[in-house]
Order: sequence, then structure tokens, then C-alpha cells
Amino acid sequence: MESYRLLYVCLSSLLAVFVLLAVLAAIMRLLIAVFPETLAKLAKSDAALLAAITTAVASVYPGMRVTRVEEEK
Repeated sequence: MESYRLLYVCLSSLLAVFVLLAVLAAIMRLLIAVFPETLAKLAKSDAALLAAITTAVASVYPGMRVTRVEEEK
């Protein structure tokens, strides 16, 4: 009889985690819809993104330098 209680606790906790993650995803979608970020604004002001790209390229190709970052469509 005890093993059914353990199974019930495990399944209910798993369900609670999925519900919590679904609620957080819905809140994130709502925030993204309310506060959209344009790509041009992001490209101009996001120095951290440019630094990450530069570091990644430098680790793969030592001695090379990033001169321009463009979006491909």
C-alpha cells in the first residue's frame, strides 16, 4: 500500500513541474508580445552579443578578427 502513495507523490510532483513550466512559458510569451524588441535596436546596443560572437570565433580560429556581423535572411 505504501508504494502506491510514493507513486502518487511522484506523479503529482511531475505534473506540478509541468504545470509550473507551462505557466512560466505563457508569461514569457505574454511579456515578449507586450514588449517586442526590434532586431536593429538589439544589434546596435547589445555589446554582450558581439563579445560572445567575437570570443567564439577567436576560440575556433585563433588569430582571426571579427570585422562585421550581419543577419542572414
